[in-house]
Amino acid sequence: MKKVSIPLSVLILMFVVIGDVMAVTASEYAVVINLSGRQRMLTQKMSKEMLLIANNVDAEANRANLAKTAKLFDTTLKGLRDGSADMGLPATEGRVTLKQLAKIEKLWNEFHGLVSAVVSGGDVDIAKIAELNLPLLKNMNTAVRLYEKEAKKATGKSAGIVINLAGKQRMLTQKMSKEMSLVALGHQVDDNKSNLRSTASLFDRTLKGLLDGDSDLELPGTKDEAIRTQLGVVAKLWKNFQPIVERASSVDVKGVAKDDLVQMSKLNLPLLKEMNKAVKMYEQLEQ
Repeated sequence: MKKVSIPLSVLILMFVVIGDVMAVTASEYAVVINLSGRQRMLTQKMSKEMLLIANNVDAEANRANLAKTAKLFDTTLKGLRDGSADMGLPATEGRVTLKQLAKIEKLWNEFHGLVSAVVSGGDVDIAKIAELNLPLLKNMNTAVRLYEKEAKKATGKSAGIVINLAGKQRMLTQKMSKEMSLVALGHQVDDNKSNLRSTASLFDRTLKGLLDGDSDLELPGTKDEAIRTQLGVVAKLWKNFQPIVERASSVDVKGVAKDDLVQMSKLNLPLLKEMNKAVKMYEQLEQ
């Protein structure tokens, strides 16, 4: 059989073309950062749903929501690792990021056990939820930062920072709700009140930074009228949610009024939904 010789210049061109095909694009990274960031929120949403069940607030509805939230977290985690055409996720190839996802999967397996027990009608282990949710959240946040760094290195763009912090706002709506639920249950009240004040302060500061900039948070602000309008919708909802949070986190108030807990359970989801719309708008700027 006759040997076919391929010129070096052609081989180089082939490798360049293959590299371009395999490279993750800026728009794909936007989706990755959005959905990995959403995972942070889902850790807090599951915790909130279990704690609202423990507080006997819309227990059956929260049990059904919990099953859906857990399924979405599990599906997205697999999609981030292996890729998912349905979600628009490329497979993760970075060795450090894959190692981080494996760590998250191990934490998730333990937390998932708590979730499954509650979904099946079992008791809510308040102390265990309080113990396990934060390591899962923190390690998921580490993964988001790794994706953000990958995106900046690959594309030269810093849009990932804005998508990350806008996405983090979704998580903060659920973290506040979780912390308020823990205060209502009498679990480590002083610590959770302090955490609740810090979470609310960060949400408020980041919202202002997304609108008008915050150099310390590396937020440039935005002049995009559609995004500014959407953030205005979020700000109006936050104006209604913030007083409930302030009452629950006050050092002078014992516990949480039942009416405030019920109001929180109703208002946190519209706040989450409208913040999510804003994140999608930031993501679409990269399309």
